[in-house]
Amino acid sequence: MKGERPAVTTRVLVVDDQYLIRAGIVGLLEATDGMTVVGEAGDGEEAVAQAAGLRPDVILMDIRMPRMNGIDAARRILADAAEGAGPPPRILMLTTFDLDEYVYRALRAGASGFILKDTGPKRLLAAVAAVAGGDALFAPSVTRRLVEAFTRTSAPGEPVERRPEIEQLTARETEVLRLAGTGRSNAEIAERLFISEATVKTHLNRTMAKLDLNSRAQAVVLAYETGLVAPGGRPSTS
Repeated sequence: MKGERPAVTTRVLVVDDQYLIRAGIVGLLEATDGMTVVGEAGDGEEAVAQAAGLRPDVILMDIRMPRMNGIDAARRILADAAEGAGPPPRILMLTTFDLDEYVYRALRAGASGFILKDTGPKRLLAAVAAVAGGDALFAPSVTRRLVEAFTRTSAPGEPVERRPEIEQLTARETEVLRLAGTGRSNAEIAERLFISEATVKTHLNRTMAKLDLNSRAQAVVLAYETGLVAPGGRPSTS
């Protein structure tokens, strides 16, 4: 049973065109301490409108929906948030199919991660909590597909263009971005660099601000695109 709500409550918007799935997720979240559902939407256009009015912390967003799909809705929501006040929502994509085209497009749009619809209740709640706290959520299969996508599009030995904005980063920020790009958690990065997790988070936040990124997931994608991480998930030696 639910007890008294904690002082900090994660506000969630649930977006899915299938009523039964949406209702089940809403019921699970509402039965969990520290989480509250501020709204529901059945398609991308409704999601954009609700996000603007409700300002949720996390959006659970289906990908395949009528009128506007979840990827386009995520892009619109984050663009609108960038023009307003306050932090953008964290967007966790819900999907039945773990497909390459969706993974890359959604991460480029600024999604914080993916979760499959057949995920159990405990893992779903943990995923919401993780993205609410600023972490990127990559299932091992998603990370593998992301790496494979870059491997397919990059010829062996082909140099990757280093974007000018990367030069803004300090040496430590660059190293933290490299390690984040390989899928390491803040704790793992802190252990490797002999610094605190709080310091890792500070470096990542500064990096995302300098590079105009909305999420850690976008930072991971950028680490690949700029050659900081080589296809295969290893830090680049260049």
